[in-house]
Amino acid sequence: MRMAEEEQVGGWIDAKAAAERLGVKPATLYAYVSRGVLRRRQAPDGRRSLFDAAQVEELARRGRPRRPPGPGELAIESAITALGADRHFYRGRDALEMARTRTFEEVAAWLWQGRDEPGAAAEEPWRARADGVAAAVAAQSGLPPGLLPLDRLHLIVAALAATDPLRHHLDPEGVTATGRALIAGLVEALPAADPSAADPSAGAGPIAERLWNRLCPHPPGDAGTLRAFEAAMILLADHELAASTVAARVAASVRADPHAVVASGLGVLSGPLHGGASYGAERLIAEVADPASAARVIGERLRGGERVPGFGHSVYRSGDGRAALLMDLVRAAAPGHDRLAAAEAVLAEAARLRLPAPNVDFSLAALGAVAGLVPGAGEAVFAVARTAGWLAHALEEYGRRGPLRPRAVYVGPEPA
Repeated sequence: MRMAEEEQVGGWIDAKAAAERLGVKPATLYAYVSRGVLRRRQAPDGRRSLFDAAQVEELARRGRPRRPPGPGELAIESAITALGADRHFYRGRDALEMARTRTFEEVAAWLWQGRDEPGAAAEEPWRARADGVAAAVAAQSGLPPGLLPLDRLHLIVAALAATDPLRHHLDPEGVTATGRALIAGLVEALPAADPSAADPSAGAGPIAERLWNRLCPHPPGDAGTLRAFEAAMILLADHELAASTVAARVAASVRADPHAVVASGLGVLSGPLHGGASYGAERLIAEVADPASAARVIGERLRGGERVPGFGHSVYRSGDGRAALLMDLVRAAAPGHDRLAAAEAVLAEAARLRLPAPNVDFSLAALGAVAGLVPGAGEAVFAVARTAGWLAHALEEYGRRGPLRPRAVYVGPEPA
């Protein structure tokens, strides 16, 4: 007891606690010590190493120090998003905190311009070009019924581009204006989830509310559910150099217009190892008819050699803070909901089997199940939200001189 008290008062923690907070292996801690990143001292018993708790916490929030890029890796300087041990930061601000307190429009403005625009969303709703929306709706007339929303977004962005005479204005003001209209158009051109119901938010109101009406056949049960929905959009607005963002930046680097940048991002986002992962998690939860069937559903996937969707993350090895926050918001909005009970049973079974921690795709799927969103809604939320991030990265690229040009390491036959 005395040892624990001395460590607490002195602000030092043991290797196990430090490694867990940083999401690294204990051996990595000693590499940080050798590089001067962390301070270490011996415990009074002489058997353990202790690490400065304040320094560990600062490192966790700032993000693990990164090694220089190796062969085949592309390093791009960016001031938009930093990755920490369990969360990310938008231009230095905790994205989880922004998800609790800000609107999607405010966060998009912060990503694009690095300045606050409080209340702007309520005073001046983002508006799409009417001719662009009409063209995008008409372009979907021949599509088969039951198509997932993400499949429609590919066509919608092309129609919006074809009708926008200002899309080639690449100055910051032009890109942000295009961004507002483009995001509004992506939402408004999606068919309403309930075609028979009037859409009071069409062309007006917050983007999150408008998107809700496209993805859910009924109004949100309470403010808490809509708050969780908008928080999901904010959490997904950017995530540093994810695969779709690299594609978007490459497009922007050759001065492709913002619509083409978003089309490039959408093409990559749909992959099941990226934005498409939420659809797999949706199907997983849908198969759990009641909490008792969670073990069977997960077991069948494991027996088939399948990866259980919604678990594990390549960055957040010790837990995805986005997933935890979003699940807490869903729990607060719909306590006792039968679909929440199914999701909780999946989480419990995954923990029992010692699967990796849940990621934001799982929490997004749980939100969709509890809210009654249409199939594939998670992908659409991801895509519309990430459009803000793609355009933020495009703005950085438009301010640079030349194109991004990765080089291949040729390993084929000797040229003749």
